[in-house]
Formats: sequence, C-alpha cells, structure tokens
Amino acid sequence: VQLVESGGGLVQAGGSLGLSCAASGSTDSINVIGWYRQGLGKQRDLVATISSGAVTNYADSVRGRFTISRDIAKATVYLQMNSLKPEDTAVYYCHARDFKLFNYWGQGTQVTVSS
Repeated sequence: VQLVESGGGLVQAGGSLGLSCAASGSTDSINVIGWYRQGLGKQRDLVATISSGAVTNYADSVRGRFTISRDIAKATVYLQMNSLKPEDTAVYYCHARDFKLFNYWGQGTQVTVSS
C-alpha cells in the first residue's frame, strides 16, 4: 500500500484547510486509515481514523472541528479541518493498517496555523 498526502499549507487561526490521502496498491487489504500529526519536538499523535466499517475515531483535541471521510471508489481519505488553532500546526501523516496489522505511512504534509 502506498499513501500520498496533499493539501497542506499555511492558514490563519480560525480558518479551514482540507487534506487528502490517495491510497494505491492493495487497498482492499486496508482495515483502518486515517491521520496522525507530529509537531516540532513532539511525538506523533493520532488525529482521526476511519475503519473499513466506516467507524470514525477522533482525538479529543480535534473532535467537533475536524471531520474524516473517505471515497472508496477513489481510494482516498480526507480530513476537513475547521476552526484551526496554532496548536494544530504539525506535519500531518496519512496512516493505514491492513488486516494483517502491517502499518503504512505517507510522506507527510505540513500544516501551519498562524495566530
């Protein structure tokens, strides 16, 4: 499975930004796909995931502001980020885990929220 993110950039606090992650390869093997983020000097943390059964999971810090969705036909997962805060600044990574529990990562895309 290969994952390619797009859509990062610079936005002012309170603004919105959307991320996309296009999966290719053995996409039928994906069980859970979603987003993690890593701020400068911080650990990589879960942001949001969506399972093959369409169950979503969000970090408390983004619940109500971010929305994860997917387009199965396009093998793409999206992250709509609203009401962005400076603390949302990070490199956002697309992540997928298949049914054999193998993990796959994208290359990351920078999101910067200015105050």
